[in-house]
Amino acid sequence: MNVLFAGTPGFAARCLGALLESRHRVVGVMTQPDRPAGRGYALAPSPVKKLASARGIQVTQPVSLRDTQVQTELKHFRADVIVVAAYGLILPRPVLELPRHGAINIHASLLPRWRGAAPIQRALLAGDRDTGVSIMQMDSGLDTGPVLMQEKIPILEDDTAGTLHDRLAELGANLIVRALDALEAGGVRATPQPAEGVTYAAKLDRREARVDWHESAAMVNRRVRALNPSPGADARVREVELKIWRCATAAGRGNPGEVLSVGPDGLCVACGEDALIITELQRSGGKRLPVAEFLRGFPLAAGERFEAQ
Repeated sequence: MNVLFAGTPGFAARCLGALLESRHRVVGVMTQPDRPAGRGYALAPSPVKKLASARGIQVTQPVSLRDTQVQTELKHFRADVIVVAAYGLILPRPVLELPRHGAINIHASLLPRWRGAAPIQRALLAGDRDTGVSIMQMDSGLDTGPVLMQEKIPILEDDTAGTLHDRLAELGANLIVRALDALEAGGVRATPQPAEGVTYAAKLDRREARVDWHESAAMVNRRVRALNPSPGADARVREVELKIWRCATAAGRGNPGEVLSVGPDGLCVACGEDALIITELQRSGGKRLPVAEFLRGFPLAAGERFEAQ
């Protein structure tokens, strides 16, 4: 089939790569306009644009898809289907209805759980045991369309948003090729999402990055993993801003934020329930460091206290 692909970040680029290696033909790519990036804030192309340009595929970067001129231009691709993965723009009904097979979305959750912008981070924050990828027929709602295919994977105890993202991107890449094959052969059935179990994965608020030591160690651990690799979990001690990148939970008791012990294998900090063993830290403006190396430049002692929030 002729595929018009719409996506922007690395997750989408992995899915585009799989389509380019399949028997389907990517006739064009839509991606977000170039954004300022780096220290110089020079305009930088998205990962999807980089891949498409390297493969000689026509790229279009509309600011909005509600413009009738843009919609007319999209007709020229003569696509059989639009495949969407973390694109970032709403597809209005005239665009959804352009191809004969409509638009299908690669969504990183087990719909109807975690509709919306941040399903990977929300699944980690909620302590979900499983997640997955849903291939969904798009409609005018927010991730409300019927599901064509769905596959589940476990969330591992040490998964971060980064590691889980990579595993889901690989799963999504495989699943979308299978879905297109089945769609072309007429062997896939769209199943409406159940009304029960709907949750919304709102975009992370910057304030959610701040560690609240009154929370349980299990909750703080989930927060740290959900915010790795970006933006990182914020903590503060001696009026110095730090980021916590890796940790584990342990038994322990003390005032929330109190340093219970310091050792080469970890910094033990009391939480509202149990304790957190911090194994990787970063000082503002510095590098991410294992705790032993970090403490050589920023020594901490038992009895000191992180700000509670």
